[in-house]
Amino acid sequence: MKKVICIGEALIDFIPCEKGIALKEVNSFLRVPGGAPLNVAATVAKLGGSSKILTKLGNDAFADVIVDAVKPLGVDVSSVLRTNLAKTALAFVSLNENGERDFSFYRNPSADMLLDEKEIKDSDFGEGEILHFCSVSLIDAPIQKAHRKAIEYCSEKNGIISFDPNIRLPLWNSEDECRQAILEFLPEAHILKISDEELQFITGIQDEETALSSLFKGNVAIVIYTKGSSGAEFIVKNKKVFSKGFTIKVEDTTGAGDSFIGAFLYQIASMDLSLKDILGLDEDIIKEMLNFSNATAAFVVSKRGAIDALPKKEQVYNIMKK
Repeated sequence: MKKVICIGEALIDFIPCEKGIALKEVNSFLRVPGGAPLNVAATVAKLGGSSKILTKLGNDAFADVIVDAVKPLGVDVSSVLRTNLAKTALAFVSLNENGERDFSFYRNPSADMLLDEKEIKDSDFGEGEILHFCSVSLIDAPIQKAHRKAIEYCSEKNGIISFDPNIRLPLWNSEDECRQAILEFLPEAHILKISDEELQFITGIQDEETALSSLFKGNVAIVIYTKGSSGAEFIVKNKKVFSKGFTIKVEDTTGAGDSFIGAFLYQIASMDLSLKDILGLDEDIIKEMLNFSNATAAFVVSKRGAIDALPKKEQVYNIMKK
C-alpha cells in the first residue's frame, strides 16, 4: 500500500461546548488535535491506510496531546520535530447553529511555521507515494520552502501530489496574498481538491464551468470539486463524475473537507494507483470512490471535532448502505 505523506500545520482546536453564540461569549471549549494536514493523515490511518505527518511542534503539553492522539491510529510521527523557539499553534472556534465555524488563531509564529527545508529528508518519501498539502503553511515563513523541498522529493520519486487550498483568511495579511500563494503552488499538484466556497475566490471567475476549466494549469490533471452536503464532482479534461452527498444531522463541520480528501487519497493508496491509473478508471469506480469519501465526511460532521470523530472503514460502509 502506498503511503500518504502530509506536510503542514498540526495544532490544537478549541471547539466550543455551546453553539450559536459568538466566540467572545463561549465559556467552555473541548480541546481536540487538528490542522488540515494532520486531519488528512489521521483519516487515512483510521481507515486502515499508511500515513505520515511532516511538521514541527513546540516542546509543550499541547504537542504531546497531538502526538498521543494520532500515533495510536497508526500515523507515522517519526519525522515530527520539536522546538523551543515557538509554541504549538492553537485555534479557538465558534459554531453557529448549522455547525459552521469562525476561527481565532494563535500562531505568530507557531512551531509548525519554523519547519525548515533542510529538515525535509529524501528518505521521508518512497517511490510513487502521495504527498498532500494545504495553503495555511504557504505563508512567508520557513515552512513554505519546506513544502517546495517536499514537492521536489516526491516528484523525483514519481509520486502523486495533492493540494487542498483549505483557505483560512485570518492567517494572511491580505486576501490577495493568500490568493497569490495558492495560485503559485496550484500548478505543482496533480490532484486539486477545491470547494464551491473557494472556487470564485481563487480563480476570480464567476461562471462555474469557466472557473473550473481554468484550474487545469501545470501538472493539474484532476479537480475534485466539493459542494458540501450537495455532493462532489471528479473532473478531468474529458469527463466528469458526480456523487451526491448524504443527508445527516450536522453537529460540527470541522474536518469535513479534510476527511473527504483523506478518504479519497486512502482509496488511491490502498488500490496502489498511479496518476495514469486514476485517469483511466471507469466512471462507476470513480463514483464509488466519491461515495466513500462523501460518507466519510458525513460521519465526521455528525460529531464534534475532527480526529476524534473519524470513522473506521466499516462505519463508512454503514452510511453508504442507508
